[in-house]
Amino acid sequence: MPELRKDPLIGRWVIIATDRAKRPMDFAASRDEPVPSGECPFCEGQESRTPKEIIAVRNGSSANQPGWKVRVVPSIKPVLRIEGELNRRAKGMYDVMDGVGAHEVIVETPQHIAHTADLPLEQIHLSLQATMQRIADLERDPRLRYALWFKNYGSVAGAGRVQHARSQLIATPVTPLRVKEELAGTRRYFEDKERCLVCDLISQEQEAGARVVMSTPHILVLCPFASRFPFELWIVPKRHSCDFQAMQPEEVADLAAVLKELLGRLKAVLNDPPYNALLHTAPFRQPRKTGYWKTIVDDYHWHIELIPRLTRVAGFEWGTGFYINPTPPEESAKYLREATVAATAGAH
Repeated sequence: MPELRKDPLIGRWVIIATDRAKRPMDFAASRDEPVPSGECPFCEGQESRTPKEIIAVRNGSSANQPGWKVRVVPSIKPVLRIEGELNRRAKGMYDVMDGVGAHEVIVETPQHIAHTADLPLEQIHLSLQATMQRIADLERDPRLRYALWFKNYGSVAGAGRVQHARSQLIATPVTPLRVKEELAGTRRYFEDKERCLVCDLISQEQEAGARVVMSTPHILVLCPFASRFPFELWIVPKRHSCDFQAMQPEEVADLAAVLKELLGRLKAVLNDPPYNALLHTAPFRQPRKTGYWKTIVDDYHWHIELIPRLTRVAGFEWGTGFYINPTPPEESAKYLREATVAATAGAH
């Protein structure tokens, strides 16, 4: 029988449609013809085809030249632009501001490799460090309030035809509504129990075990109780922290290893599915009005959500805010827990 489950973080309901149950082999991903490697703007030797780099991890070479390991560049088609002032204003009853922000691309490898799971562990580690550095830098801009790191893999997930491992960072002058919902949910929980909701969730999920995919000294990976989508995953630090960019060196190393292993398992179990990965971290906390985000350091807990794009959102979901998931998270976790990845994957 179908089951309704409530997400404890923001109160959203999900329908686990067990009568529509699907296993990994029941999902098939569509594929687009990729851009040839010689035409990829992110490959080493093609530096002139991107805007000038913001930062790069280099082997002693000059900026915007070959000889790099990780490179961060402005997006060639930015959603928001760094130049200018916000110019907040009203148009009648409507609120308007200029499209000021930042849109950056973290190029994870100089080689033409599409999947992050196939990269050497060092590359993933360096990419995470570059992301932390860029978020910390953007936080110092008083015009900006939030930075969202995300990764689109596969054309269905919005990556387009350029199959080169990369992620993106968009900084906005407002805190996104989805993040505000989480902030409100964790604050209510903290006010009621004086504990972090996600810390309690980690304890319960580790004790239950049924939805845990991986557990390392610093990171827990689980399929959330109220998963919206088949094989939806949460990657959560075990140490309480509201800021992704405040990770300790050992946590960064652990997260890099988890990402490589986890993405490899997804690739093996689900036949290289398209996916979206996105970071939810605390908003920038430049001085605001008195009492604003008073307990955020104690009540918010950063995490990464990873969503394989195996099903489509249709009319019922758009109309109600419910999601219909045909694969119970307990089954998804079991498949991924038991998956093995070839030892040679990513040996470059």
